[in-house]
Amino acid sequence: MNTLTTALLELGAPAAVLGSGALYARAKMPRTYWATVGIPLTIHRIRHDYENVMEACGLTVEPSFWRAMASSAANRPAKPAMPKIRSMQVSSTGLRVRLRLARGQQTKDMADAAERLRHAWEVHAVHVSEVKPGVVELRIVGFDVLRNVRMPRRARAKSRELLRVPVALRADGTVHHRDCRQAPNGLNLGANQSGKSMFTRNLVHGLAAQPVAMVGIDCKRGVEQRPFAPRLSALATDQGEALGLLLALLVEMDDRYDLIRDHQGVPGTVAAEELTADIWGLPEKIRPVPIVVLVDEIAELFLVASRADEERRNQIVTALIRLAQLARAAGIYLEIAGQRFGSELGKGATLLRSQLTGRTVHRVNDLETAKMGLGDISDAAVAASTQISPDMPGTAVAGDTSGMWFQIRTPYRSLTEVAERCAEFAHLTPDLDRLAAFRPQVAHPVIIPPAPSTPPDLMPVSLGK
Repeated sequence: MNTLTTALLELGAPAAVLGSGALYARAKMPRTYWATVGIPLTIHRIRHDYENVMEACGLTVEPSFWRAMASSAANRPAKPAMPKIRSMQVSSTGLRVRLRLARGQQTKDMADAAERLRHAWEVHAVHVSEVKPGVVELRIVGFDVLRNVRMPRRARAKSRELLRVPVALRADGTVHHRDCRQAPNGLNLGANQSGKSMFTRNLVHGLAAQPVAMVGIDCKRGVEQRPFAPRLSALATDQGEALGLLLALLVEMDDRYDLIRDHQGVPGTVAAEELTADIWGLPEKIRPVPIVVLVDEIAELFLVASRADEERRNQIVTALIRLAQLARAAGIYLEIAGQRFGSELGKGATLLRSQLTGRTVHRVNDLETAKMGLGDISDAAVAASTQISPDMPGTAVAGDTSGMWFQIRTPYRSLTEVAERCAEFAHLTPDLDRLAAFRPQVAHPVIIPPAPSTPPDLMPVSLGK
């Protein structure tokens, strides 16, 4: 009996320690748990129960005529056809499984079953995307990657692409980019403490190292954007300055269109392959630098305190609408943030919002604000944005007019970190003649050297009376 008890203790104690360690790692170190325990367990579940899971989730179809005939000739029952695993790739956050759909199936069938697959394989989430007709990819996420955001290292390399900045991590473990050339104008909505400013900080952090011009409009006296001054080509801190800056941007836009027109020349003098309707087709030596306009709080540009302010407001709104409609080809892009953006702001608000293709909605205070940002993208996206928890700042739903949307969360960046980044790359700040009057003055900190300490042997000695 003693021998049996000793053997059980020798086997049970290590097993208990390993089990406790695995539970602790799963709760406190999910990445470590996934890399050591989660990956092999999930692969085993997929391989071992794949056919049963596909059948239980309704992802099987009747076998083809020839397969049924072959099974009948072999005197065995014909198995239903199901998606076939083509490849399986491991990542730091999950698995990427590529499937070939069975005849008659479509991507929607797999997407509808994603929640059932998540429970069957005991993973955090399953995301479905179409690779090509008949082939889908399952992004299996082993844990909640948005709880503690860690941007992949490869995002730094991809951030070198002009005007394409990694700003957040998606719920499926991939990187979310703000691509100004793909979605020229963006809208960033969210309540106080929801993460709007963090999204902007990550955008500025990425753009600071690129050969682009950044222009800021911050009617809160510049408290949000003033720290970025070394990297800003222009900054407006009230409505009056904002109007002047926007009018200057319109003149800059007209100058760039004149440059494009002059490059085209008289028909027949420019080679057909050199014709262009935007700045990106111009030769590099004459191509003007792209400009990203960052508007901190759009409502401040719409609100008026008296009738005397209405004319200025109308000019501001007209200038913004013109830039949103026409400035893309001139290399000028808008990034507008606000707590709420609807028709109640006044004339022109709805028209301006319709020109903002890229949408990002953080936690909002009401359903109507979520509909303003995502209502024309997807009803499911609207529902997802209303379920963001207050203890997850930086979490948002991002989408565009194509109907695609993702849940994302931005990594934390302090204002000091972004300000230091802007100071580091201040030499990249272009001087634009049309915006020279709005170039912010950069105050260089005065460094006071510490007072030299007196060596002990030189300390004055009291001689007394």
